Amino acid sequence: MPELRIDPLSGLRVIVAAERGDRPGAWLTPGPRPPIDPETDPFREGHEDRTPPELYALRPGGGGADTPGWRVRVIPNLYPALVAGRADTSDPLASGRGDPDLFAVRPAGGAHEVIVNAPESVSSLHDIGPAGLGEAMGVWRERIRANAGSAYVHVIVNEGREAGASLPHTHAQVYALPFVPAAVARERERFTAYSDRTNGRNLLADLLQEEVRRRERLVAVDSEAVAICPFASQVPFHVQIVPRAPAARFEDDGALGASLLHEVLGRLATALGGLPPLNLWVRTAPPGAERFCWRIDLMPRLAQLAGLELGTGVHLNVLAPESAAGRLREAEPGA
Repeated sequence: MPELRIDPLSGLRVIVAAERGDRPGAWLTPGPRPPIDPETDPFREGHEDRTPPELYALRPGGGGADTPGWRVRVIPNLYPALVAGRADTSDPLASGRGDPDLFAVRPAGGAHEVIVNAPESVSSLHDIGPAGLGEAMGVWRERIRANAGSAYVHVIVNEGREAGASLPHTHAQVYALPFVPAAVARERERFTAYSDRTNGRNLLADLLQEEVRRRERLVAVDSEAVAICPFASQVPFHVQIVPRAPAARFEDDGALGASLLHEVLGRLATALGGLPPLNLWVRTAPPGAERFCWRIDLMPRLAQLAGLELGTGVHLNVLAPESAAGRLREAEPGA
């Protein structure tokens, strides 16, 4: 029977209707990702002249900017969604008297960066191994710190054209936003309300403790983090990576969860016969929010968003997270 579930972190509703997973066309079958042509890959080491000048690079052996020898490299986005400068984000309908401006336009001030996760021409975070993924995620952390003056910094990874990637070489993007997105503000409020109601306890820490106790949605655990298919998973094989010790901000020193993320990607590839297109993002606390806990969300693109999701914001998931977690636990993580 279909279930209506409420996400403890956001309060949003999700319909879990596993029976609909049996209908024709319910799933997208992931195929092998085509190899990248090294000669035309602008992100490959040695092609630094094909990108904007770098903002930052991890260079263990030293060396000058925009030269080979880097492990992770940060450049401005060639087609930025945000431009340098401060932005007025006030809402003309929020207050005041008289006729408000119904069509307010403001400059989209902020920053939009690309983090090239590895020098080799590979298409997935899984391809760079646990150590390489740890290096890349360390630079994600560094760029959140570098953009700390923004209202909110959102780090994402899109893999596959179906997930929005315009270039196949594995890369992350950093959006330094001039406002706190409504989804993040909503979670901040729920963390705060939960802490007030429970004498200071952390919402995600308590949720994680209960998930580990029940084990039905648990995927894997290591010394730094826990992987779960969340109770109100929005899509099939939705996975969250959560630090074992609650910490408000991903950008602070401490666990990254790189090894566990690499393991989960391997399990996903085994369970599905290949890595699907996917979206990943880091949820970190906005400035001033201490009662929070960071996490990483991994969303495979195995089903198309349709009129229900786009028109109401209510996701319809055709695979129960308990089933997804069971299949991922049974899958070998691979090398």
